[in-house]
Amino acid sequence: MVLKDNWYYLLFVLMLASCQKGTSNFDDSQVFRYNEHSNITSLDPAFAKDQRNIWAVNQLYNGLVQLDDSLQVKPSIAKHWDISEDGEVYTFSLRDDVYFHRHGLFGIDSTRLVTALDFEYSFHRLLDKNVASPGAWVLQNVKNFSAISDTVFKIELKQAFPPFLGLLAMKYCSVVSQEAIEYFDDEYRSNPIGTGPFRFKLWVENTKLVLRKNPTYFEKDSLGNQLPYLEAVAITFLPDKQSEFLQFIQGNLDFIKSLDASYKDDIITLNGTLQPKYNQTIQMETGPYLNTEYLGIYLDHKNKITSNKLIRKAINYGFDREKMVKYLRNGIGTPAVNGFIPSGLPSFNNLKGFTYNPKIARELIQTYKDQTGNIYPSITITTNSNYLDLCEFIQRELQNIGIQVRVDVIPPSSLRQGKATGKFSIFRASWIADYPDAENYLSLFYSKNFTPNGPNYTHFKNIDFDRLYEKAISIVNSSKRFKLYQKMDSILIDEAPVVPLYYDQVIRFSQKNIKGLGINPLDMLDLRTVFKVD
Repeated sequence: MVLKDNWYYLLFVLMLASCQKGTSNFDDSQVFRYNEHSNITSLDPAFAKDQRNIWAVNQLYNGLVQLDDSLQVKPSIAKHWDISEDGEVYTFSLRDDVYFHRHGLFGIDSTRLVTALDFEYSFHRLLDKNVASPGAWVLQNVKNFSAISDTVFKIELKQAFPPFLGLLAMKYCSVVSQEAIEYFDDEYRSNPIGTGPFRFKLWVENTKLVLRKNPTYFEKDSLGNQLPYLEAVAITFLPDKQSEFLQFIQGNLDFIKSLDASYKDDIITLNGTLQPKYNQTIQMETGPYLNTEYLGIYLDHKNKITSNKLIRKAINYGFDREKMVKYLRNGIGTPAVNGFIPSGLPSFNNLKGFTYNPKIARELIQTYKDQTGNIYPSITITTNSNYLDLCEFIQRELQNIGIQVRVDVIPPSSLRQGKATGKFSIFRASWIADYPDAENYLSLFYSKNFTPNGPNYTHFKNIDFDRLYEKAISIVNSSKRFKLYQKMDSILIDEAPVVPLYYDQVIRFSQKNIKGLGINPLDMLDLRTVFKVD
């Protein structure tokens, strides 16, 4: 294993040396190295669906707006914008100093200024059915968009949708070069030309991706220094997480992004802190992540036990989330005792949800038995192998309060399909936000979003919830909208169509000499201000 890992690292050094030959001289202190064990499938922003692609695309492209680490919408290529009073028209004023990456298309080594027409083209392409982008839904509420001039771009919505700016910050909405798309055609996925802080240099699929500093990048730091600070980014594709961890510990990677069961106990304690033996060489950062892990309950299932609210509430009261997070997650995560909306969103306000209370759980079960005559209530939880330990913990806890539990383990693909078709009465799931607004979470319970036409996997339907949802998405004022979100979350707590388990956390490990990496609730990798110190 070590010989194989060293071979990968040697190959990386040789490739990087060949990339820099004849250009500029720099050393390892100016290269940021990380591994993407899931591989990267495309460098085209129209296909930036998964984090593996999103992270790479984020280094190569820009959109109209961007999110800071607090999830506030900030200018990017659009220097400012105006929103009509009815919330339906957005007018963006663009910078006049943003250029596409230098390229050699048509035998000419050149670059070009970005204009509003480029956004018009990029949005049309996103909606093009022949392109078949998974991000076309981002513009589903858009009625029209057009370039008013070189520096003015206007978008008209079908109806007001306050989270829209957050949607525009998604990488799907990045600006692309029409001439590059037409020149490379189907090969554009591996020949990207964007406007971002880094430009494409080399991609040997399944082995290495190398990006180089964009010398014409438009953003500067607060002191007026040119961004980015790094000269290059090198991404390897070791598929084995243990090999990735070994490379990191040996200093051959600057950063790893997640915990794996194979090494989590070696690197962090049960309390979620870094093991003392690594204090001198590694730094760890954690923060809220817009991901709620939960058990969904399909309310239209033939299993009448789970359609009973007494049982659903008993399940929610019947297991200790604090213990589960501490011993099975090494403290990484926040027990979900405040409803479905996770911490990290501005509208999160610590609602009183379900805490561990076996006494109340047993009382609810006894009431259920008295009302139904079913003295042996039993349920089945369907999961995949990655979450088996969590479901077995819940199984043991619920059996202690009088509910018999069976845990079915199936492949992830089967779980996704069965969840979408209502095959399982209780299923393990997670919801990671696409954009930083609680509407993203509450849409899972809007009755017009029943699967397969939307993300309402539980088939939850509540007249008051639907009314509040429809009212909320028409209110531009954030504080008023947040109050409605909280009322909807309260309805979910009362009706219990889901069993929130924990609000996930972003966890990042980096070498001690890495500075400026930062952390954010969307777990976006932003390398513009990263640098290394001796």
